[in-house]
Amino acid sequence: MTSLGSGPARRSRHLTASPRLGTHTLTAGRGLLFGGDYNPEQWPEEVWIEDVELMRAAGVNLVTVGVFSWARIEPQPGARDFGWLDRVLDLLGSAGIAVDLATPTASPPPWLGHRWPRTLPVDESGHRLWYGSRNQFCPSSPAYREKALAIVTDLADRYAGHPALALWHVGNEYGQVCHCGDTAAAFRTWLRERYGDLDALNEAWGTSFWSQRYGEWAEIITPRRAPYMINPTQQLDFWRFCSDALLAHYRAERDILRERTPDLPITTNFMGLFKPVDYWAWAPEEDIVSNDWYPDPADPLSPARSALTHDLTRSLGGGRPWLLMEQATNGVNWRPHNLPKPPGQLRLESLQALARGADGLCYFQWRASRFGAERFHAAMVPHAGPETRLHAEVRAHGNELRGLASVAGTPVPAKVAMVHDWASWWALEERGRPSDRLTLPDQLLRFYRPLWERGVTVDLVPPSADLTGYALTVVPNLYLISDGDAASLTEYVHRGGVLLVGPFSGVADPRGHVRTGRFPAPLREVLGASGEEWLPAQEDRPVRCHWADGTGFTARIWTELMAAEGAEPVATFADGDLAGRPAVLRHESGAGVAWYVATVPEADGLSELTARVLADADVTGALPELPPGVEAVRRGPVLFVLNHGDETRRVPIPYPAEDLLTGSTADGTVTLAPRAVVALRPLD
Repeated sequence: MTSLGSGPARRSRHLTASPRLGTHTLTAGRGLLFGGDYNPEQWPEEVWIEDVELMRAAGVNLVTVGVFSWARIEPQPGARDFGWLDRVLDLLGSAGIAVDLATPTASPPPWLGHRWPRTLPVDESGHRLWYGSRNQFCPSSPAYREKALAIVTDLADRYAGHPALALWHVGNEYGQVCHCGDTAAAFRTWLRERYGDLDALNEAWGTSFWSQRYGEWAEIITPRRAPYMINPTQQLDFWRFCSDALLAHYRAERDILRERTPDLPITTNFMGLFKPVDYWAWAPEEDIVSNDWYPDPADPLSPARSALTHDLTRSLGGGRPWLLMEQATNGVNWRPHNLPKPPGQLRLESLQALARGADGLCYFQWRASRFGAERFHAAMVPHAGPETRLHAEVRAHGNELRGLASVAGTPVPAKVAMVHDWASWWALEERGRPSDRLTLPDQLLRFYRPLWERGVTVDLVPPSADLTGYALTVVPNLYLISDGDAASLTEYVHRGGVLLVGPFSGVADPRGHVRTGRFPAPLREVLGASGEEWLPAQEDRPVRCHWADGTGFTARIWTELMAAEGAEPVATFADGDLAGRPAVLRHESGAGVAWYVATVPEADGLSELTARVLADADVTGALPELPPGVEAVRRGPVLFVLNHGDETRRVPIPYPAEDLLTGSTADGTVTLAPRAVVALRPLD
């Protein structure tokens, strides 16, 4: 099909942060960043000396300090104890270790909840959640805001200009939700700004259903626990409000830091595909995007899931390098059954993030805690101490990163975009839909995995993104879509792009109202097809489908009654009430092609579908042939090849190259042991 351009796609339409304070301000003179969360307040000061010596031996050059230190800094309201933190920063700075200093506002001290109980969050049943854990604050509480900004102000005033301070870390893993009276009042203010008057709100919320019409603003509350299902648009707007309320607090802290240290970058740590927070709205508000990611050793799809998460993180920053702020050296403590990582796994996972755009590779935490809820969470220095297999692996990995310093700052090119939207996710998974088996994270991974298996790198984009430069755009699910975004996708195809759309897309407008008529109404013209019924499949009965050449595949969960309206049915349902009806359709529209999938194919079916769609888009992977379990991705001039499997693999490579990790050269093929990685730079 007609090419849309061979250069990197424009990824900055949703990005407003200046690149002036990106990761390059940290990597200059340091190379790739390596370190982790450091909690010296848990240890006597003589341990700090040993910590710094061990850090230097392990190649650590960045540590995060102070995330959970509010009670130590402010032991009583208005009191300040910065002496210990002064000594920590001085010690780290004297060793050449940069500090990512956190505002400690994610975990208020007990005195705050005791003296100001309205700062504590309330759940949907109206029960107040108490201190004794962490994250016990209401984002809309005026008292919490006052106390939090006071400690941030004093922290910034004290450490602005400290030579060890290199980065600010605002809060920690934002995602708190509250249903208290202060939150309800803030929600009403947010709704007034969104709708203007009650008539507009009642129309948007569809309050004529179930006698829900509001006559006064004061009647509106948060979507608390009710006898039956909550109004879905009320719930959708509450998702939006909660993300915005947290963002407003982040901005308030950030602005204090920016005023006092305008030349220091600011970040907060995301959590990948985390449902409560719309990271497309958040990412432009920070200088560096950072993410926490904890792959599950028990998950066979973990390598693809991790790659998807890293591609999302890079994409949130508009393609710029990012920081892996937290990962684990070994087993975590918060899953029901926490499997350990085999030797080599921590290195493999870390280098996977590097290959997909990370300039920093950090862990939680430096030294394993003796007490507290995370006492069995793995760390860079385990309970058994530094003379251990695990810490030896940490040291080796930290020191080998020096040989990859040239990778810092280089881009990860992609010709494929994958559309992801938080509001659509929220609306899709509301109660009362045809099936709760069709979930957004599963759909993203289903469509991403066969691309990953072929070495095809993906940028994730919001529905409003400029798709110029992408040869293929994949929409695993876009339940909620605006008319403008539908028009943009249509125009993208008409200009020569290839579009792949998954089931149950184009169903609702931005209010969450179902679009009437045949679906997907706003994409019907470009897809050349339409449907009339959504038909969840029986869970114990696979859905058989046939390609036009007679070969077959199976699907599950979902089917749709579709009709071709100019599109070619390239696969049909094989039996049952839908026998002979389209399961996959292909439509040439303008200069491009649009595909629609009316079911959820299993892995082999999606693999074949992906091969056909990539052929339409003329997109190939980083390597022409990849064995099972092997990942390939290009970053700048370097080709990373990673073996996630348990068998040794021989991988053909297209040119003579030097492995930056070992200094060895390869020509024709590379041999990868289980969990091995090569970073291949072409020989001159």
